[in-house]
Amino acid sequence: MNAGPAVLHEYQTMPLSLYTATIPSYLQILRAVSGLLDKAGTFCAERGIAAADLIEARLAEDMLPFAYQVKSTVVHSQGAVEAVHRGVFSPDTSAPPGDFAALKARVVAAIAALEAVAPDTIDALIGRDMRFEFGERRIEYTAEEFLLSFSQPNFYFHAATAYDILRWKGLPIGKRDFIGRTRSRR
Repeated sequence: MNAGPAVLHEYQTMPLSLYTATIPSYLQILRAVSGLLDKAGTFCAERGIAAADLIEARLAEDMLPFAYQVKSTVVHSQGAVEAVHRGVFSPDTSAPPGDFAALKARVVAAIAALEAVAPDTIDALIGRDMRFEFGERRIEYTAEEFLLSFSQPNFYFHAATAYDILRWKGLPIGKRDFIGRTRSRR
């Protein structure tokens, strides 16, 4: 497919920053995760299923449950942004919330926190030293390396896994529920 001159020109002039490469996508998917939580709660209520059956569901024995997957979307979005400001990220090993309302509250709080982030505050972090710490393990990054090569892939992994668990458990959801509302010119 040949992208004509007008399309090439658009991409050549489109501003790309660390902010635009991270925050809008975090917000898009977190809003979708919020919607998935609503659908999961409704599904349980309508079918007489205990919420714990979904909240504790895992795709495999050695994987962490749905609640952890949702919590991790917050950790690898809002938590990652906060970490680059501090210069260090350590995984959140606390137990995830145990019900849909508490999971939703955590996601909604992350959305609000990310909506409050000014683009220039993220872009000012480019090149800043950043360290991952977990026990004795240390990995050095720049802020952009950390966000784009560590947190963003983890964020999508956990969001997709949460979606997959719900789909596997029978929720009538599809790709649009995962993608959420896309950003467009209009």
